[in-house]
Amino acid sequence: MIAPEFPEDLVWLNTDRRYTLRDLRGRFVLIDFWTYCCINCMHVVTDLKMLEERYPELVVIGVHTAKFENEMRVENIEKAIMRYGIEHPVIVDSDRTLWRAYGIRAWPSFVLIAPDGEILGRTSGEGIFSILMPIMEQLIPEYEKRGSLHHGKPAPRATHKGVSGALSFPGKVISGGDNIFIADSNNNRILIVSPDGDLMDVIGSGERGYSDGDFSEARLFRPQGIAIVGDVVYIADTGNHMVRAADLRRRTLVRMAGTGKSRHPGLGGRGAEVSLSSPWDLVFVQDHLYIAMAGSHQIWRMDLEGMVEPYAGSGIEGLADGPLEQARLAQPSGLTTDGNRIYFVDSESSSLRVIDGDVRTLIGRDLFYFGDIDGDFGRARLQHPLGLFYKEGSIYVADTYNHRIKKADLSSGSIHTTAGTGSPGFADGPGAQAAFNEPSGLTFLGDSLFIADTNNHAVRIYDQRSGDVSTMRIDTKK
Repeated sequence: MIAPEFPEDLVWLNTDRRYTLRDLRGRFVLIDFWTYCCINCMHVVTDLKMLEERYPELVVIGVHTAKFENEMRVENIEKAIMRYGIEHPVIVDSDRTLWRAYGIRAWPSFVLIAPDGEILGRTSGEGIFSILMPIMEQLIPEYEKRGSLHHGKPAPRATHKGVSGALSFPGKVISGGDNIFIADSNNNRILIVSPDGDLMDVIGSGERGYSDGDFSEARLFRPQGIAIVGDVVYIADTGNHMVRAADLRRRTLVRMAGTGKSRHPGLGGRGAEVSLSSPWDLVFVQDHLYIAMAGSHQIWRMDLEGMVEPYAGSGIEGLADGPLEQARLAQPSGLTTDGNRIYFVDSESSSLRVIDGDVRTLIGRDLFYFGDIDGDFGRARLQHPLGLFYKEGSIYVADTYNHRIKKADLSSGSIHTTAGTGSPGFADGPGAQAAFNEPSGLTFLGDSLFIADTNNHAVRIYDQRSGDVSTMRIDTKK
């Protein structure tokens, strides 16, 4: 079967021109169907780069087919491309034209097209490098013999400049003592700043990768969640699939858990011997560090000696309440606690949930039930929330894809917008007029709510007394 052609009216990103499949004849083409909320789609970015580097005969074309309404905005897709370092051309397929033409049903999915335009096969899920490598090793000599494989100039790959300013796609924030700890995710470091924005210390060299050692030399890769226990800062080193521990007195960073390989975790064990999958957030409760394991749709826990084990979630993606080991989660991405219960946001099911013996859902119904509705928990809707924080009987929620901060009152069972217009933007002022762009981390210090405003590369401050939002001015000159 000849592969369906790319429609002329679709928007192309990450390239200075549009391509047709006819333009790419003589090369293998791998089409990657993805959406930027999907953790599995994030995991395959490295595989795709490895394939293009190993096989110059192969061109990768991304097709972004949105799940959430917010992901249909071209400017948001452009930011996601920059955030995840995607270098190949991307087609915007928000109306699912190509999705239907190729019979796709899940993210991520891949279609391999031969140099003569024939569809060779398709697959879905992770591990695309290990799947395709032996296939390409067989196919390349075969098509060279046929004379249909050409070694001309491939589709160009884009490179992205770093974001100017103190932060680059900050993910999570947490207060500790008198300071604010910021996961400066795309700068691969943790900033420790005063509430006024003065830089107190930096954990990590800023270079992407993995290495232990002194703060100035150690390497992180897109860190997210942070938990503080005494003088130790625990870090969800998301891109490295690890949990790291930073000793503030000795100024050293070491690995506590994770092998560095993204694999579906098994039954647990000694931390350094257990593979983790995109740990996204951390919270410390009663002698255990709880880990939102976004990549395996579970919550794990670790004692301070480094032993880790599954805690909640069967590992099957979905939304189902019940006993801890039977409940289904969907990319849990934020954790908080009242000291006894653990509350979490389950981003792919757009839900707010609680662990109190069993897993119970407060807001949300299923993987495709989302929106922007305040009110009673039973009718309220969120859209891909990534962060939350408990304070005085309420849960503050970073309703990420609705670009709002909401307050869920646990006693009344209702949720209402605290700040944010609901449209992506950047504006300080009264809460109802303030604008955010995919906020994803929250923490309180006194009466101030600090917000990681991810796509604005900023930390914003909501004053609980005045109801106003301002922007933290961070001085990184130390």
